[in-house]
Amino acid sequence: MKNSRLVYSTERGRIRDRKLSNKPEGDGTILIRHDKKGRRGKGVTVLSGFIISRDQLKKLAKTLKQRCSSGGTVKDCVIEIQGDHAKILERNLLELGYKTKSSKT
Repeated sequence: MKNSRLVYSTERGRIRDRKLSNKPEGDGTILIRHDKKGRRGKGVTVLSGFIISRDQLKKLAKTLKQRCSSGGTVKDCVIEIQGDHAKILERNLLELGYKTKSSKT
């Protein structure tokens, strides 16, 4: 055992704490902004500030993507929708009963 070495395996890949990533953050006011940084010039509309569960957030994202006829994703309690759809999203969120605030970046 004198020549044995402890070997660390990277086989499992990246391990994330699911409790932290499922925790909604925000004050209930939905911040809407258009972002291009780190996306090779392709813009996305970013929605943040939701205080709902991750499952509800995914359902809401699906509804908003359908209304914009666009793709998107949910990352870390933030909805990203491809393209500049700030006005459409603000109108739809107000209809659904959310308080919104637009931000220019």
